[in-house]
Amino acid sequence: MRKIVKGRRLVARSTIALVAGALAAGFSAAPAAGVEGYATDVAQSAIADMAARDGLSPAEAATVLRIQDASVRTLGRISDRLGDRVAGGYLDLHGKPVVNVLDRAAADQVRASGAEAKLVRYSTKVLASAQSTLESVPAVTHTSVGLDPKTNQVVLSVSDAATGGDLAALLRTADRLGDRVRVERVTGEMHLAILNGEAITGGGTRCSVGFNTNKGGQNYIVDAGHCTRAVSQWNVGPSQGASFPTNDYGLIRNTTGSAPGAVSLYNGSSQKISSHAPATVGQRIQKSGSTTRLTSGSVQRLNVTVNYSEGAVRELIQTNALANPGDSGGCLFAGSVGLGITSGKGSGTSYYQPVAEALSAYGVTLNP
Repeated sequence: MRKIVKGRRLVARSTIALVAGALAAGFSAAPAAGVEGYATDVAQSAIADMAARDGLSPAEAATVLRIQDASVRTLGRISDRLGDRVAGGYLDLHGKPVVNVLDRAAADQVRASGAEAKLVRYSTKVLASAQSTLESVPAVTHTSVGLDPKTNQVVLSVSDAATGGDLAALLRTADRLGDRVRVERVTGEMHLAILNGEAITGGGTRCSVGFNTNKGGQNYIVDAGHCTRAVSQWNVGPSQGASFPTNDYGLIRNTTGSAPGAVSLYNGSSQKISSHAPATVGQRIQKSGSTTRLTSGSVQRLNVTVNYSEGAVRELIQTNALANPGDSGGCLFAGSVGLGITSGKGSGTSYYQPVAEALSAYGVTLNP
């Protein structure tokens, strides 16, 4: 019997309230001061989030931030060395690397490399095939499909607002795939995070600035493709490209004369972004956007396909950080490392286009 998960909206709202209370109380001010690569306000937000969601002490949470970059690199090195004998990996509650392996000899090699090994049933290839099978069914709006390395499964999230396509056929397909797939029932729509208002504006639309970049001495902003497709002229410059749906990235030529390589924290301070990298499940992250401003959480799934009403967007990052309309295009990051561009939201979830793909598509580099 496949497990059906319900009630995520109530959990998300109560967690947000706890984070707000912890920040208001100055809960994490002391440990936040000494986290290398993190602006104090960013570390404080992340530490308060870990306290609220996971019950970590300030010292434990600060340790997670200090070690997670090294843990991500360890996962990468082990995966490169063991190849197909690895079936994904993630960071555990305390920021330490866990590597899924298919045999005991590989597990021994993982442990010798300083990571935890977890024997699993399904290879990356098997799970990718299961995801492809689900995605071959006619798309059902307000559903998503992504990989969960923590449970060695593909997760099919089905909203109570799911419409279009053939939901019954999708669920039958999931059932045929057995325990390779877990079905989660969620509430609310999965939609693009865009709204009329302020921040970067144009054509009556509001989005948020993504990452400042440059090419050949010209500054550009990489942003959400659904924003740049909708608006040709922003208050910061003209749209120069859009890839949406399938992807969700776009480009704006920045004509303001200001393009620092840092993220606004909406309190007069900023977080420097010095590099970019792929996201890792379990990684503690932050999001900056013009509606919800600075929020924190962790990466839940990768390679997620979200079926918005406007079309499917693939290979997204899913997190539990708060995002709302108007945050589209904003930054997903982990301290000084850029990870993604805000695409949309579900109930207690938010979705991001990996920033590396956008940088590569337009041949731009992050501003220093």
